[in-house]
Amino acid sequence: MIRLSENDIIEELKNLPGWSVVNKKLHKEFQFGSFNQAFGFMTRAAMEIEKMNHHPEWFNVYNRITIELTTHDAGGITKNDVNLAKILNSLQ
Repeated sequence: MIRLSENDIIEELKNLPGWSVVNKKLHKEFQFGSFNQAFGFMTRAAMEIEKMNHHPEWFNVYNRITIELTTHDAGGITKNDVNLAKILNSLQ
């Protein structure tokens, strides 16, 4: 995978509601009505993540999930990260 340029990332963010770049990673904080809803989202996400073999950095506290996406092998954000962000948005 090839790392996206800053301009490419800015363009991609226009189609990624709620996502931003923090510490050179795609970043989003999801909030749900309960822990069960948050956990359900993580379970659905895990199935898609495994299909892509592209694993996020994520952190869960009760009904909140913070997700950061980067492609370590490419040294930054790639189209793979953008695609996973789109999938994650579709699951919420």
